[in-house]
Amino acid sequence: MLANYLIGLREGLEAALVVGILVAYLVRTQRRDLLPVLWTGVGLAVLVSLTFGAVLTWGPSTLSFAAQEAVGGTLSIVAVGLITWMIFWMARTARHLKTDLQHRLDDAVVAGRRAVLVMALLAVGREGLETALFLWAGAQTTGRTVAPLVGAVLGLASAVVLGWLLYRGAVRVDLRRFFAWTGVFLVIVAAGVLAYGVHDLQEAGVLPGLSSLAFDVSAAVPPGSWYGALLKGTVNFSPETTWLQAIVWVAYVVPVMTLFIREAWGRTPARPAKVAVATAA
Repeated sequence: MLANYLIGLREGLEAALVVGILVAYLVRTQRRDLLPVLWTGVGLAVLVSLTFGAVLTWGPSTLSFAAQEAVGGTLSIVAVGLITWMIFWMARTARHLKTDLQHRLDDAVVAGRRAVLVMALLAVGREGLETALFLWAGAQTTGRTVAPLVGAVLGLASAVVLGWLLYRGAVRVDLRRFFAWTGVFLVIVAAGVLAYGVHDLQEAGVLPGLSSLAFDVSAAVPPGSWYGALLKGTVNFSPETTWLQAIVWVAYVVPVMTLFIREAWGRTPARPAKVAVATAA
């Protein structure tokens, strides 16, 4: 639940920042007439994301067990690829996200109302599709319970509230630091999802080594215990881990964490990254 809350909060805050920046810029440039078009694009992006999540959830249900595991494992690996790209992208662009969005919106305004709608759809839809895929993958690793969904909804709701407070100027958040620390945690979460995806592919017979365990600590960390559930829900820890899962986990975490820390903390920004979405009344 905690991992899904964090994913929902981080991805939801990205989307809320995008919407807040676009709305504030239209208001400040006296183009309030384009706000309905912008909100239509945002609404379509939300609808597309929900539809994508529904397809992921119920689409493979008619397949055989092996096919479901193969699809689930493949999508989990795709989700890890997307989340990895996302955390590096945000580490590089958080400092100038506002300027980039305003320039793109300027071009869309010149092109016409339809271009504004498409721009909003793509800007918010990208965040929505990433969120749907990674939340689905996270839910798969923790089992089919309501806890991942509750965590995701709470995270998204928190992001909406925080985004609104940023827009109103009620709070100021060091977004560079926020995305840096959440990125570190998401690298660990992504590694667990990757290991889970590998296990799915092993169960589907796509990858070998299903019976070759690197360790089995089920006696010390029972899956049904509160601490077993906590480890599963936060970092996707599995008490029974195959050698291939363990190798993939280490092979992902070591280089990705090293590169991300260098990217997130190795550069000194030109000016403080205290960001609040400016409003224009």
